[in-house]
Amino acid sequence: RSAFYENKVFLYISNLPYRLQKLKEMFISKFGSAPKFYARAPGRVNLIGEHIDYCGYAVLPMAIEQDILIAVEPVETQVVQLANTNSSYLDFSTSVNNIQINKTKPQWHNYFLCGLKGIQEHFGLNNPTGMNCLLDGTIPPSSGLSSSSALVCCAGLVTLRANGKTLSKVELAEICTKSERYIGTEGGGMDQSISFLAEEGTAKLIEFNPLRATDVRLPSGAVFVIANSCVEMNKAATSHYNIRVMECQLATKVLSKSKGLDWKKMLRLHDVQTKLGVNLEEMLTIVEEVLHPEPYSTEEICKCLGISLEELRAQILSQNMQDVSTFKLYQRAKHVYSEAARVLEFKKICSETPANTLQLLGELMKQSHISCREMYECSCPELDRLVDICLQFGAIGSRLTGAGWGGCTVSMVPTDKLNTFLKDVKKAYYQMDGQRLAVENNSLFATKPGKGALVFVEA
Repeated sequence: RSAFYENKVFLYISNLPYRLQKLKEMFISKFGSAPKFYARAPGRVNLIGEHIDYCGYAVLPMAIEQDILIAVEPVETQVVQLANTNSSYLDFSTSVNNIQINKTKPQWHNYFLCGLKGIQEHFGLNNPTGMNCLLDGTIPPSSGLSSSSALVCCAGLVTLRANGKTLSKVELAEICTKSERYIGTEGGGMDQSISFLAEEGTAKLIEFNPLRATDVRLPSGAVFVIANSCVEMNKAATSHYNIRVMECQLATKVLSKSKGLDWKKMLRLHDVQTKLGVNLEEMLTIVEEVLHPEPYSTEEICKCLGISLEELRAQILSQNMQDVSTFKLYQRAKHVYSEAARVLEFKKICSETPANTLQLLGELMKQSHISCREMYECSCPELDRLVDICLQFGAIGSRLTGAGWGGCTVSMVPTDKLNTFLKDVKKAYYQMDGQRLAVENNSLFATKPGKGALVFVEA
């Protein structure tokens, strides 16, 4: 049985009753009738475990209060009409029998279509229900807080309900993970999983194959603060993200080949560790032995694998990687295996709560950012500066969160220092810059673990 459907009991989210009323009024004004139900999917902040979900490793995120909220009316015509409370996002409509997702233009409605298409294909819906939908979002776009995945998840949930179908949360998360790839981003599954599996009051260790979530109780005495660098980064709009995915896949192949494994069947760095039966520390030693820090040319990769350039391009490199001539395998593998170990250590510390818990967790967050900056090269000058400012003004640990190249940092701050921390960071990062000052109010905030996605109707 689906566990998503509730009456309107969303008082735990600040201002949601007001948002619902406004959304309902705008819906009636737009479509001439009232919505029949609403769906909500939260954004997330990843506390630790960056760029390792698509390599098969566990991550440690939590849902946040900011979300995507959709008001929905199923209709007789097989047309989906999409509108947004934000006038900068233009209206869109299409036949539900002819879903076209343009990978070259990651526009907002394409993420909705990903979720819609994923549910349609899963159930083989020949005559899917049309819908009028009005969206409202409070997740800052391109901020690394998973606004895109929240929209995909919310669209999947909306389509499920409108067509009278049910799925478990795990099934929905897996479908939405796959369907978001229609936009061209080869993501792992963290964002969709936490959006569905989150529970109020706890972070989650998200593990894959099979997908499962374990509660991680965060320590008392500190809060997590999100700070937006105000540098936007859309994963689907650049090649940075997909190149990293491909570099990890190539590192998987080269490491497997060097250890006599069937490298053609090995897809993720986690597969290598599993097949060899070693721990993460031993995998890091193997990386040092097998891979070199200098970038690998496509010709050298072919030599390592014993294949031709044509075979590499046809069998391994994705279509949008055909023109990339060099890949950094050593750095990417080293980050992934070390970051995977940091995630497990973070969870262990949260479970055992030693006397110096906050200091230990803070150190892991700092190490994570250094690795993201130096080994994975997914930071940027503004993120590095923001991390430094947060540490300077009292954060015990701070790091980039999300894909990187812009977006947000997450910092662990002692509860008794929160007010002065917020004041000092605002002054040092936002108020010294006119453009950042304009968005200051939505750019720096403390957060706590929120609730996962669900559908609800008015009581």
